[in-house]
Amino acid sequence: MPSPTHPTTLSDESRYGINSPIPKLSIIVPVYRSQEMLRELYRRIAAAVELLNTNFELILVEDCGGDDSWRVIQDIAGEDERVRGIQLSRNYGQHNALLCGIRAARGEILITLDDDLQNPPEEIQKLLEMLDGGFDVVYGTPAAETHGFLRNQASRITKLALQSSMGAETASKVSAFRVFRTRLRDSFAEYRSPSVNIDVLLTWGTTRFSAVLVRQDERAIGTSGYTLRKLITHTINMMTGFSTIPLQMASVVGFIFGTFGFILLAYVMGRYWISGSSVPGFPFLASIIAIFSGVQLFALGIFGEYLARMHFRTMDRPPYTVRQNAEEQTFVTASAENYAQSRET
Repeated sequence: MPSPTHPTTLSDESRYGINSPIPKLSIIVPVYRSQEMLRELYRRIAAAVELLNTNFELILVEDCGGDDSWRVIQDIAGEDERVRGIQLSRNYGQHNALLCGIRAARGEILITLDDDLQNPPEEIQKLLEMLDGGFDVVYGTPAAETHGFLRNQASRITKLALQSSMGAETASKVSAFRVFRTRLRDSFAEYRSPSVNIDVLLTWGTTRFSAVLVRQDERAIGTSGYTLRKLITHTINMMTGFSTIPLQMASVVGFIFGTFGFILLAYVMGRYWISGSSVPGFPFLASIIAIFSGVQLFALGIFGEYLARMHFRTMDRPPYTVRQNAEEQTFVTASAENYAQSRET
């Protein structure tokens, strides 16, 4: 395994040539309701990587979207042995599907991109060239965002949570289009929480991050699988599952209102000593009680969210479960056909 200071170049044909049984590149794509664009996705990825004159594998992880994507994946895997299909037992989410593909990959360098072709496969070479500069992770940062307003805002919040672990500059350039070295997965090999964020897990293994500007195309077919509910859930999971920012916010809010309470107490006592009268009125008292009660409940809610995370982790729920594997089914079908032919002869 090459070190970051001595990166493997794409010209290492002795080990990773086009005819080598060991893939140098593993391209992982989480698939969700993408039956109409899978063929085009496969064609463009194959064409782009073949220009690099290196062996590769394409891992398509179907996240139970409910359409006909799995049948299309099976067909492509049956036609091209470089394609591997994995179907999860239920819908787990994009990052869980990515984790499944990352653990199944055999290449030395892993590439992840979305299934909607907004990440152009033709830009993969840019990321690989930057990776050869001594980095462990390289992001393809869109030159111009083409997602909707809500998804862009949720992405910004997620990047704020990543700043403490990977730095503000790198966190601002995080995207689903990534290239990284396979050895990094060893740092989260034992990770089994149902809440997964690949970008956070990568920070467990390295601090060598970089990014390069890439083109981002408009989605040609269908709509994004990210609903408002999913965006909110993902943001909350990110903030409470991999960051202490909410706890720090609770501490700051508690300090501010505690200070406000002391100032208010000083005002009431000062007025009593100076003028001999107290602050009149039940509404004032009720408002102060409501404010402090609300802050306490807010802080308790944050603590409860963290306790819930700990509870779910003690349950040892897996981040994903594989239902079936396309290459295994292809092997079984081929074996059955060979057996039938041998019987006929």
